[in-house]
Amino acid sequence: MQSLRIIVSGGGTGGHIFPAIAIANAIKSLRPDTEFLFVGAEGKMEMEKVPAAGYNIEGLWISGFQRKLSMSNLAFPFKVISSLMKAKKILKTFKPDAVIGTGGFASGPMLQVAAKNGVATLVQEQNSYPGITNKILSKKVDRICVAYAGMEKYFPKEKILLTGNPVRQDILSLDGKRERGIEYFGLSRDKKNILVIGGSLGARTINESIIKCLESFEKNNIQLIWQTGKGFYETAKRAVLKYEGKGIKAFDFIQKMDYAYAVSDLVISRAGASSVSELCLVKKPCILIPSPNVAEDHQTKNAMALVTYNAAVILKDVDAKEKLCVQTLELINDSEKCFKLSENIGKFAFQDSAMVIANEVLSLINKKK
Repeated sequence: MQSLRIIVSGGGTGGHIFPAIAIANAIKSLRPDTEFLFVGAEGKMEMEKVPAAGYNIEGLWISGFQRKLSMSNLAFPFKVISSLMKAKKILKTFKPDAVIGTGGFASGPMLQVAAKNGVATLVQEQNSYPGITNKILSKKVDRICVAYAGMEKYFPKEKILLTGNPVRQDILSLDGKRERGIEYFGLSRDKKNILVIGGSLGARTINESIIKCLESFEKNNIQLIWQTGKGFYETAKRAVLKYEGKGIKAFDFIQKMDYAYAVSDLVISRAGASSVSELCLVKKPCILIPSPNVAEDHQTKNAMALVTYNAAVILKDVDAKEKLCVQTLELINDSEKCFKLSENIGKFAFQDSAMVIANEVLSLINKKK
């Protein structure tokens, strides 16, 4: 059997990178001889995270078009042309059997070039409301894997496959990890724990709201695992100093997310697609604070897909600083409501998304031969 060559393109945030890595890992488990090349955007976090996962990556000079007036928009046409030229060169040199796009700036040029050259192409759309790039690409690619039902409003129905979102493999089973997590984070066993994740890059509103909650958490014997993102980490580190020994911990990025989920009794999170998918799988009661700074307010749509079925609590970004503390304390002390939220959110979990997508990629390659 001839070995395969596959390009995986996507990035910008963990929400695009981790599904990309999960899909590559799943394909590798089915076809260990596969050679992978990731294509990302220069200067973005994928240039660090992908090599850490053991894969090679090339960077394109590309970024998004700013909706507000911005000088950086002047460079946008040049970036698109440059990225398309480099994508053509990568395609010609690497000669892939398939190209997979998981969203982010780099996936547009790479999939565009691949589809035009008759290479098998698959898009993995994580959100309940797709971005403009994937809407355009949907007319050209072979398959669109989606995480939510009803996506035929945006994509050709015959190309859609409902798969859910691939997640980090380490969170697929949390059995027996609570005890290890308590030791790893240096927590007390007899206190409740809150996990705060503002996405892989952090979330300023959530971070500023949590600083206002620290004293209340400490007074109520609540421990905190707080992922701040790099930009806010120094501020958070100073803020938690006075609570040393009280189980209130700040991290710029949490490496052992399986441990963090395993010990948490309540999660406060943005409503990015990957975060929501992970919360469904780990069955954690959560307060979702959708980011107001995303295209078409898609995080609110992601959150409402759960809130409608009493599977999550939503709090507007604009209300977070005033209401988050009270709402968090009320919820974490309401065992019955937490149990119900946990039960309901688990119903939205997809167990084998990465493997389903991996099999679909191999099927597309076979059809093209």
